[in-house]
Amino acid sequence: MASRSYTNFSDLASGDLLDIVPTPRALPRVLKVPGIISDLDGNGSPDGDSDATSSGCRERKIIVANMLPLHAKRDMETGKWSFSLDKDSILPQLKDGFSSETEMLYVGSLKVEIDVTEQEEVAQKLLGEFNCVPTFLPQELQKRFYLGFCKQQLWPLFHYMLPMCPDHGERFDRSLWQAYVSANKIFADKVMEIISPDDDYVWVHDYHLMILPTFLRKRFHRVKLGFFLHSPFPSSEIYRTLPVRDEILRGLLNCDLIGFHTFDYARHFLSCCGRMLGLDYESKRGYIGLEYFGRTVYIKILPVGVHMGRLESVLNLPATSTKVKEIQEQFKGMKVILGVDDMDIFKGISLKLLALEQLLQQRLQLHGKIVLVQIVNPARGSGKDVEEAKKETYLTAKRINEAYGAAGYEPVVLVDRPVPRYEKSAYYAVAECCIVNAVRDGMNLVPYKYIVCRQGTPSMDEALGITKDAPRTSMLVVSEFIGCSPSLSGAIRVNPWDVDAVADALSSAINMSSSEKQLRHEKHYKYVSTHDVAYWARSFTQDLERACRDHYKKRCWAFGLGLGFRVLSLSPSFRRLLTDHAVSSYRKTKRRAIFLDYDGTVVPETSISKMPGPEVLSVLNALCNDPMNTVFIISGRGRKSLSEWLSSCKKLGIAAEHGYFIRWNSAAEWETSSLSADLDWKNTVEPIMNSYTEATDGSSIEYKESALVWHHQDADPDFGSCQAKELLAHLESVLANEPAVVKRGQQIVEVKPQGVSKGLVAEKVLMTMVNGGEPPDFVMCIGDDRSDEDMFESISSFVSGPSFSVTPEIFACTVGQKPSKAKYYLNYVSGVLRLLQGLAGASCPKARCVPPQSQVSFESFCLS
Repeated sequence: MASRSYTNFSDLASGDLLDIVPTPRALPRVLKVPGIISDLDGNGSPDGDSDATSSGCRERKIIVANMLPLHAKRDMETGKWSFSLDKDSILPQLKDGFSSETEMLYVGSLKVEIDVTEQEEVAQKLLGEFNCVPTFLPQELQKRFYLGFCKQQLWPLFHYMLPMCPDHGERFDRSLWQAYVSANKIFADKVMEIISPDDDYVWVHDYHLMILPTFLRKRFHRVKLGFFLHSPFPSSEIYRTLPVRDEILRGLLNCDLIGFHTFDYARHFLSCCGRMLGLDYESKRGYIGLEYFGRTVYIKILPVGVHMGRLESVLNLPATSTKVKEIQEQFKGMKVILGVDDMDIFKGISLKLLALEQLLQQRLQLHGKIVLVQIVNPARGSGKDVEEAKKETYLTAKRINEAYGAAGYEPVVLVDRPVPRYEKSAYYAVAECCIVNAVRDGMNLVPYKYIVCRQGTPSMDEALGITKDAPRTSMLVVSEFIGCSPSLSGAIRVNPWDVDAVADALSSAINMSSSEKQLRHEKHYKYVSTHDVAYWARSFTQDLERACRDHYKKRCWAFGLGLGFRVLSLSPSFRRLLTDHAVSSYRKTKRRAIFLDYDGTVVPETSISKMPGPEVLSVLNALCNDPMNTVFIISGRGRKSLSEWLSSCKKLGIAAEHGYFIRWNSAAEWETSSLSADLDWKNTVEPIMNSYTEATDGSSIEYKESALVWHHQDADPDFGSCQAKELLAHLESVLANEPAVVKRGQQIVEVKPQGVSKGLVAEKVLMTMVNGGEPPDFVMCIGDDRSDEDMFESISSFVSGPSFSVTPEIFACTVGQKPSKAKYYLNYVSGVLRLLQGLAGASCPKARCVPPQSQVSFESFCLS
C-alpha cells in the first residue's frame, strides 16, 4: 500500500485524474446492463459499479476522515512504530451505534510522517490490528492540503471570516486548491482499494474531504455514500465568495445523505444550492430532499453527542478523584467558573475575559469569591491570527489579575498546557458554571461533557463529599453561535460580542437558586444521555440506508467533466426514443394521434423569438396533411399568439391556455371549456397578485384570457420562493369556494379554471376519435414541463380503459433526461424536430414534406 504522490497538480485540478484506472480483481458478479445484475464474471460494467470483492454477508461501514483515531510513537531503541487507539476520538465510538456484527474500517492520515520504506509494513500492521487504512500523504502535500487550503481558506470562510485585506486572512491560492484536490483523490483511491460497492456504506467526515464524493461517484455510480459536516456552513453571501464554490457543492451533492449539526447550517447549504446551482428542495414526509439529476440527496439535521461510558469511566479513575480534592482545596470558598477552548480566534476567549472583568468591576462583593479557570487546548492551526489571539488572552488575564487579584488569589487562572482527560473531568465536576463563548463554532461538546460530569458517579460523589441522593446541579452560559446551543434550552444563551450581557449572564448563573439549577440540569442531562454518540451514529446510518434503498431500481448515466461530474439516475424503463423505432411503428399503423407541447418542445425555451421556424411549420404541415393523422399543439400560451404563429398550418389542432380554448383546425371556431365558464374570480386574484408584485422586486404578472400567472424567476431566489409560498397559501384560502385552482410551477404561481389541464384535452381528442369510429392505434405525446406530465398520465390511463378494444402503441416522450412519467426521452428540441421529420418522411416523399435543408439534416441524422 505504498503511497502515490501527484506532482502535476494542474492536471489533477482540471479533472484529468478523474479518469481512474480500475484495479483488476476477480468478481463474483457484474452489472452487464445498467440496473441488471448478471451472474457472470467480467471486467467491468457500463454503470461504473464493478470491480470490488464482495465482503460477504457481514455488514461493513467505511469511515473516512482526515485523521485516523490512532496515537503513534516510535521506539527509540528498536526504531519500530507502535500504535494505540485514541479512545477520545469520535470515530471508534461510532461502533456503539451499530450492531455487533458490523465491521468498521477507517481511512485517514496518521499524525506522524512514515518513511516510504516503512509504509507497507505499517499499513499491514494498522489494517490487521486496528482496521485502519492509512493514506500516507506526502509531507509537502499534507502541509499544503491541511495547513494550507483547509485551515487558511475553508476554516476561516466557514467561520464567516473573509480575507478583506492581507492582514486578515489568506487570499485564495489556486495551488493550495490543487493540493486539496490531490489529497482528496488519494483518500478516494484508498477507499476504492477496500470497498465492496454493492454491500459497503461509506461515511465521510468534515470539510477536509468535500470533493472526495465526486471521485467515488465517478468510479462507482451506485456507491452508498454519506457525508457529515462538523463545522458551520456559512450563509450564501459568505460562501459565494469562494472561487471553487460550485465544485465543492457538486462534490457534496454526489453523496446520498448530507448531515449538519443545526438547521441553520442546513438552511445555508440549501440556499447556496438554490442560488448557485438553481436547485429546489422540498420536505418529503419529514425529510428534506434535493432533486439532483434524478437522484434525491437527503439532508440530515442532528447534532453529535458524547460517549457516556467513556466520560463515566474517566470519572471513576482514582486520578480523577485525587485531582477533584486538589481543586477543591485550591479554590476553597470560591465558586469555579470553567472555560475549555482551543486557542484560536473564533473561540472568544478574550471576550470571555472582558466579561469577567466587567463583572468584577460592577460587583465588588464577588472579589475573592469567584475564579475563572480557563483551560487552553493547543491550537489546531498556526499563523499570525493564533499568535495574536494568544497574546491578547495573556495580556487581558494579566490586567484582570493585577487589578482585582490579591495575595493568594487570582480571578483568572490560565491552564495553557496539554491537559489530560482525567484532569478536565475533575474541573468539570467541581465547576459551578461552565461558559462557552465562541463567536462561531460548529458544535462544541464542552457543555455536554460538563453536564455528564456534574451528574457524577458513585466514586465521584465520594470524592466530592456528597451523598448519592444529593440533588445534581449545573449552570451553562453558551454562545448563541455554537451548534449545541439549540439543544440546550435550559442554558443562558448570550451574544459573545455583547460583553455587558455576558457579564450579566455570569452573574445570573452564579446567583441562581439551587432548585432552578437542578431543574435545568435534569432537563439537559435527559437530553444528553439519550442523544449520545451511539444515537447519532445509529440515526445517521439508518437514514443513509433509507436514502440508498432505491439505488438498483434505477439506471445510471455518467456525465460532466472533471469536478463537475455527476450521475443521472432514472427509471430502468426510461430510454431515449430512437427515430427508427418510432418510424417503424408509425408506418404499421392506420390511425394516429400526435400531441405536442409548444415551448421547450418544438420551440427552444431559451429562444428570444417564440415564433416557430420554417422547418417546424413545414414538418407540422406534412404531418397534418396525412389523412391518417390528428395533430394537436397543446400549450399554456394564449390562443391569439398560437393562432398567429401557426396560421400557415391549416389542419393543425390547437389547445390554448392548457385546453381552456380548443380549435380543431383553422377553419373551425374556438371552443371554450364548459367545465368552468365563470371567470369572476380573476377580479379577486388580480389585486392580490399586484400587491405581491409590488412587494417583490423582479416579479411580474402574465395575463391570460382564462388564467393569471405570477412569475418570480427574476426575483431574489429565496425571497421569491418565500413570497410564492405565501401567495399560494393566500390564494388557496381566498379561492376555497371558487371554480378555480391554484398551482405552483417552476418559478410561477398560476390560477386557472377548475377542470382544465392538458391531460383532459388529450382525453377529449382521443374520445372524439373513438366516438367517430376511428380509434387511434398510434399515440405520440411530447412535452418538457410539469403540465405535460398530466398529459402523459392521462393518455396512459385512458387508452387502457374500456374505450379501446386494442391498446394502441404509445410514445410518451419528455424533452431532457429527468424524472418523468413518460417512457421515453429526447435530449433537445432539435431531437424532437428530427423525430417529427422522420415521421413526416414516412407519410409522404421527403421532397414534398421537408425543405431541402431539413432533408439534408434528416439524412445526416439517419446515417449517424
